[in-house]
Order: sequence, then C-alpha cells, then structure tokens
Amino acid sequence: MGSHRRPKSPSRARVTVLTATAAAAVALTSQAAHADPQMSKADAKAKVDQLYEEAEQATEKYNGAKEQHDKLQKEVNDLQDKVARGQDELNKLRDSLGLMATAQYRTGSVDPTLQLLLSSDPDTFLEKASTLDQLTAKQADTLRVIAAKQRTLKQQREEASSKLADLEATRKAREERKDEVQSKLADAQKVLDGFSEKERAEITGADKNSGSSDNGGGKSNGKSGGGSSGSVNIPAGSGRGGAALSAAQTQLGKPYEYGATGMSTWDCSGLTQWAYGQAGVSLPRTSQEQADYGTKIYDQSQLQIGDLVIFYGDQHHVGLYAGNGQVLHAPRTGANVRYEAMSNMPFQFGVRVG
Repeated sequence: MGSHRRPKSPSRARVTVLTATAAAAVALTSQAAHADPQMSKADAKAKVDQLYEEAEQATEKYNGAKEQHDKLQKEVNDLQDKVARGQDELNKLRDSLGLMATAQYRTGSVDPTLQLLLSSDPDTFLEKASTLDQLTAKQADTLRVIAAKQRTLKQQREEASSKLADLEATRKAREERKDEVQSKLADAQKVLDGFSEKERAEITGADKNSGSSDNGGGKSNGKSGGGSSGSVNIPAGSGRGGAALSAAQTQLGKPYEYGATGMSTWDCSGLTQWAYGQAGVSLPRTSQEQADYGTKIYDQSQLQIGDLVIFYGDQHHVGLYAGNGQVLHAPRTGANVRYEAMSNMPFQFGVRVG
C-alpha cells in the first residue's frame, strides 16, 4: 500500500507576506481606480474662479436673508414688548374694575328707597347716591377700555405669531445660504490643496501687495494680483460719491470675507454700504438692492467718481467707480480690497446715488 502524505503547508510567515502583498496590491488598484488625474493650473484656475463667483452669488443671497431675518427679529421683539405692556395695562384695568365692583357691592347692597327712609339726612343720602352713579359710569368706561385693549392684544398676538413663523423661515433660508457659501469655498479649497503654496497664489491671484491711498484722492498704488498693476491715478471726487470713495480708500488692503461689514474684513456690498454711510447715505445691504437705489447709468463714459458700479447679469457684485476705468471693490475670497480694471468683469451699469 502506497503512503499518502498531506501537502506541506506554507509557513505562517510566508502566508502573512503573501496576504500583505495581496492587500497592498488591492489597495493600490483601488486608489488608481479612484484617483483623479492632476488638474492643470489653467483648469484649476477656471474651476476655482467659477466656485468663487458662485460663492459670491450665494453671499449676496445670504446677506439678503440675514437682513430680512434681522428686520423680522426686531419687529417680533417690538410686538412682544407691546403685548407685554398691553397685558400689564389690562391687568391693572381689571384690578381697578374689581375694586369698583367691591365698592358698588358694599354701597349698593341696601335698597335705595330703604336707605332714604332710614337716613337721618336725606341730603347725605343723595350725595352718596350721586357718587354711586358716578362710580357706575366710571366702571362702564373701564369695561369699554378693557374690551378695546383685549381686541388690540389679540391682534398683536396674532401678528407676532405670524411674524415668528416668517422669522423661522428666514432663519432657515439664511442657514441654507450660509451652507451654500461654505460648500463652494470648501470645494475651491479642495482644488487648491493639490498645489503648492506658490501655485495656489498664481491660481487664485492672491494679493501680493495691499493697496494704499494718499487720502487726497490723488495718485494711489493699486498693485494686486489679479487686480490693476502699477500706479492708479485716482481723480479727486466731489459730493457724496467723492466722500464715499475717499472712505473706501481707507480700507484698501483689507481682506474679503463673505457676509462681512467691517472693519477688519469686507464683502463687496458691505464695503459700499459702509463707504456711503460715511458720506451720510444709508444704502441697503445687498448689491441687488443697491443696484436699484439711484439713477442707472449705462454709458461708462458718463460715470462719476464714487458712483456704484454693478457687475454680472444677476447683479451680485458691486464696487465704487474710481475713475480711469477702475473700480475700488472687495473682490472675493482670497483677495483684498483693491483697485481693479472694470474690464475684468462684466459691467452692467452704474448707479448715481443722489
């Protein structure tokens, strides 16, 4: 009978090595299947520029939702204060009515004819009877006031309840817009993470030199990556527009941040709103609202220093006209407040603030 030997089992060490090698191969294959090819700088710039523009669009929508939310919050607070004061007044009226009812009960529990017969002084009784009549009239007046107050309070409570529902809706809209902005910025950052710091600066056009102003509306340095280069000759402005531009010049070099209204960071409409505020003009918050604030000017040659200039079809970007085809604005994430050629963006129209 021949002997049957079991095949020799591979050593544990060899099995371990083979298993590890196979696992590594699978991992490499998986990575190769899912890894994206390196994006060129040109493609990365196009993608990042698109995401930044979409982020700014969402920013102006966020600004509008936040403005509406803040406005509604104030209205709700005012209504709640009115309701609280009204309820306090109503409670006091009810207390006074209760006191009058008690007094009436005490003086009116005895029949008036019997009171006259028992009274030793008819004149005194008649005086008391007159007081009783006055008390009843006052009580009736108080009841009418209470009824009116109750109706007012009911209306105010209903209005407050409606505005609270609107407030919650605007809160959700604000948060959705905020999430949208942050999502666009995060996507742009993912693209940039695949490049070196130097390459990222080239892709985003990050500012290398912050702008500066001589406060006189004269020659200003507008050097910035992606913005105007060399010296920018800014003509002296006049009126409110000139005052607004002069104010904005003091903010050159400060970074863009979505939803920011100063003083360390700005978004586009936050800067223009603040600048005109320094000139005594209260502009609305968003670029779209500012676009409808004054007289529209479609011919660039007719623009004056400090006019608002609106860009893009949906009017999601605004700056201040600085003369010589230049705009002073807060551009976008990664860039500082700076001068830039208006030809770098699709100009829609100017707005002259009266």
